[in-house]
Amino acid sequence: MNLGIGEFYSLACALVWAVAVVLFKKAGDSISPFALNLFKNTLAALLLGVTVAVVSPALPAFTPLSLLLIAVSGLLGICFGDSCYLRALNAIGASRMAVAQTLFSPFVIVLSAIFLHERLHGLQWLGAALVLGGIVLVTWTGNAGPAAADAGRLRRGTALGVFSVLLMAIGIVMAKPLLAQHALLWVVWLRVVAGVAGLLAMMAVRRNAAALLAEYRAVRHWPQIVAGSVAGTYLSMMLWLAGYKYTSASVAAVLNETAALFIVLFAVLFLRERVGPRQLAGVAVAMLGVGLMVLR
Repeated sequence: MNLGIGEFYSLACALVWAVAVVLFKKAGDSISPFALNLFKNTLAALLLGVTVAVVSPALPAFTPLSLLLIAVSGLLGICFGDSCYLRALNAIGASRMAVAQTLFSPFVIVLSAIFLHERLHGLQWLGAALVLGGIVLVTWTGNAGPAAADAGRLRRGTALGVFSVLLMAIGIVMAKPLLAQHALLWVVWLRVVAGVAGLLAMMAVRRNAAALLAEYRAVRHWPQIVAGSVAGTYLSMMLWLAGYKYTSASVAAVLNETAALFIVLFAVLFLRERVGPRQLAGVAVAMLGVGLMVLR
C-alpha cells in the first residue's frame, strides 16, 4: 500500500470536516443555515486572501476562460450547492441527508469518466463499493422521521438533497483541470470568493440584510461557529482541493466520504452519543474500502 500525498490530503480533509461538524453541532440552533453559510465562507475568503498574499502573492496567468470556470465552479458548489444542501438538511433530517450525500462520489466518478477520462482500476472498484456501503451502514436509520411526516415534503427534500450533491460534484469536476494548471491557493481563494459573491447577490435579491445582522447579533455560540468555520471551510477547502489536485477525482471523492466515519468517532468521544453494532460494522467495512482505494 502506498498512501500518496493526494490521498493523504483527501483523508485529512475528511478528518478536519468532521471536527467542524462537531463544533457546529455544539453551536446548536442559534444561527440559520443561510447565515451560517454566508459567515463561514466570508471568513474563509478573508483568511484565504491573507494566505495567498503571504504564500503566493504573484498573480498567475489566468485566461478569461479559466476565471470563468473557477467562478462557475464556486457558484455551483458553494453558493447553490451548499444552499440547497442546508435547505434539504432542514427538510429531511441528518440521517436521510447523510445517505443522500453518499451519491457524491458516484457522481464524481461518472462525471470524471465522461469529462476527465479517469478510470478506477482493479480493487479500487471494490474499495469504492465498500466505502459507500460502510457509510450507509453508519448513517442509515430505519426510523429517520416521525410517522406522520409529509410524504410530499420528504420527496421534495430528498430531490433537493440529491440535486445539491450533484451541483457539488459538477463544481469539483469542473475545477479539477484548473488545479493542475494553476497555483492551488489562488484557485481555492477565487472559487470561495465567487461563492460568497453569489450568496451576497442572493441576500440582495431577498433584501434581508437587516434580518441577517439581527440574527448575527443574537448568536450565542460564536467561539464554536468561528472555530468550525476555520476548520470546516478555510482548512478543509484547501485540503479538499489539494486532494483533487494530487490524485484522481474519483479516488479523492470516495476518500472524502470517510468524514462520516470520523463524525461517528467524534460524536462518541465528545458528544457522548451512542453507536450500535451496525455503526461499528460500517466503520470497519469502510476502512477496509479505504485501504483498497489507496492501493497502487
